[in-house]
Amino acid sequence: MAPTITAAMTDSEDHLTLNHKRRKPLVEKLRRERINSSIEQLKSLLGPEFLKQQPDSKFDKADILEMTVSFLTQQLQQNQQQRSQLNQRKHLEASLDDNLKEAEISLSSTVLTSTDEDTDLRVLWRPWKTPTDESCY
Repeated sequence: MAPTITAAMTDSEDHLTLNHKRRKPLVEKLRRERINSSIEQLKSLLGPEFLKQQPDSKFDKADILEMTVSFLTQQLQQNQQQRSQLNQRKHLEASLDDNLKEAEISLSSTVLTSTDEDTDLRVLWRPWKTPTDESCY
């Protein structure tokens, strides 16, 4: 059995199409206003940056968008470089801390060893006194 189209269904579809046709220009106008407002906000936020590049130029929307993309790309690159430098610095500081700890351990073990050797050196450097002489210590 073939589907039947009733007059009520046709009328409601026509009504939706007509309503959509009436609203479309209004919706499109609001969308363009949002886009233009956002572009103006970008222009005001990045105004000093724009003036550095071309001080006496009037910018159209495409120029503003291109310069915004360029500015944001530069900021991202600088941010990545700073992160990289920070990571290198942290790695260097950790390495320096490890080296300092190793040096302290080595120095403390050298001091302990050298005090034992100092007793022997005093005997060697004072050959005129006998090791049994109590007054040399």
